[in-house]
Amino acid sequence: MGTERIENMAGGKGHVLRDQFLTEEQMYGKNRVFAKMTIEPGCSLGYHIHHGDAEAYYILSGEGEYDDNGIVRTVKAGDVTFTPDGKGHSIENKSTADLVFIALVVYN
Repeated sequence: MGTERIENMAGGKGHVLRDQFLTEEQMYGKNRVFAKMTIEPGCSLGYHIHHGDAEAYYILSGEGEYDDNGIVRTVKAGDVTFTPDGKGHSIENKSTADLVFIALVVYN
């Protein structure tokens, strides 16, 4: 579907590159996002709270600082995160290489 460049995603720094795998329609309206996300050095996806959905990340490469509802930890290749409905998260690339992960947002 092509790469979409999103500036200041969820209030984050810089931009995020999103390669959507399937549309919401192709997922029969059960999932909102299924995409490869790339966060370049110095950029972030800002802190946001989920309402009516939940989100998981599978880290493919790179390293990031992940804020899981106020608890900050480092994530790297092979790690999985999960943010349930009503909770919030953000992710920032403070390294010198791209941070790449799969994002899946599912409706309740």
